[in-house]
Amino acid sequence: MSAADEIAVLGAGSWGTALATQLARNGHPVRLWGHQPEHIEALRRDRENRAFLPGIPLSDKIRPEADLAAAVKGLRQLLIVIPSKAYREFLQRLKPLIDDQVRVFWASKGFEIETGKFLHELVIEELGSCCYGVISGPTFATEVARGLPSSVTCAGNRPEATREFAELLHGGHFRCYTSDDIIGVEIGGALKNVLAIAVGAADGLGFGANTRAALITRGLAETMRFGEAYGARPQTLMGLSGLGDLILTCTDDQSRNRRFGLAIGRGESIEQAIESIGQTVEGYRAARAVQAMAAARGVAIPIMEQVYQVLYEGKSPARAVQDLENRELKPES
Repeated sequence: MSAADEIAVLGAGSWGTALATQLARNGHPVRLWGHQPEHIEALRRDRENRAFLPGIPLSDKIRPEADLAAAVKGLRQLLIVIPSKAYREFLQRLKPLIDDQVRVFWASKGFEIETGKFLHELVIEELGSCCYGVISGPTFATEVARGLPSSVTCAGNRPEATREFAELLHGGHFRCYTSDDIIGVEIGGALKNVLAIAVGAADGLGFGANTRAALITRGLAETMRFGEAYGARPQTLMGLSGLGDLILTCTDDQSRNRRFGLAIGRGESIEQAIESIGQTVEGYRAARAVQAMAAARGVAIPIMEQVYQVLYEGKSPARAVQDLENRELKPES
C-alpha cells in the first residue's frame, strides 16, 4: 500500500482530529470531514482544532471538508469517528456515496440505544456486505495528537484488509495490533465508559483508592460476563481494548466519562454534569443499552446496574454505593 493513499476521517471532533493527525504523521493525505460548516471553516483558517483539540497544529496533509460527498469521493479507506447516537443515520447518508469496494472502519464506541445493536450490526444492515472493522484502545486524543506512545487494537471482518488499515495508523509512537474479534473490541470500548462513570462518582463522593481499585476489578468481571454472553473472547477483554481502556478511562481526568461521574458524585445534576463536559459522554447513553442487553441475556452487572439507576431512575450515588455494599456474601468470580 502506497504512503500516498488518501484517507477520509469522518468526524472532526477531538478523536477524529487526533487520528487524522496520526495518519498525516505517517505520510497519508487526509480529508477531515465535519458536519458543521463553520467548524470546518475555522479549521481551514486556524490550522488548528481550537474547539476540541487546542494547541495541536493541523498538518498540511489534512484537508478539512464540510461536504460529505466530496470527502469520500474516489477513496477506498474511510474512518468514521462520530458519536454512536448518530451512527445509523450517518450510514444512511453515506451509503449512496460509496461502492462495495470501500473499506469502512470506525473509532466510535457504544451501541444503538433503541435496539441494543452493535455498531458492526448497523454497518451490515445499512451498507450490506462490505469490508469493515473497529479501532479501539487506551488512548486519549491529546496524547495521540502529540505523538506520545499509544497502542490500539484494530479488529475487522477480513484479515488482510484489517492489517492494511492498521498499517495506515501504525508508525512512530503509535502501535496497532490486529484481531478478528470485533464484538470483543466493541464491548470493551463501550462498557468501560459506563464503569468510568461509577469510578468517577465514587471519587466524587470522597472514597479512596481502595474503592477505585475494587470498582475497576469487579467492573472487569462484569465486562467478562457480558462479553461471554455475547460471544467475545476473554483474551480480547483482557487486552488493550478491554482492560487497557478500562484502566485508562477510570483513572485519568482526561476521560469525559470519569469527569461526568465526578460531577455527579459531587452533587451536580445530570444536566449540569453533561453541560460542564461540553462534549458527548458516551457512557451516559451506553448505560441504558447495557442494562437492557444484560437483562436480555441474564447477565449480572451490579455495578453498571447501579449506574443505570443513578442516571435514569433518580437514585442517589450514595444510595447506589450502599446497595452495592449490602449485596450478599458470595465467592469471587
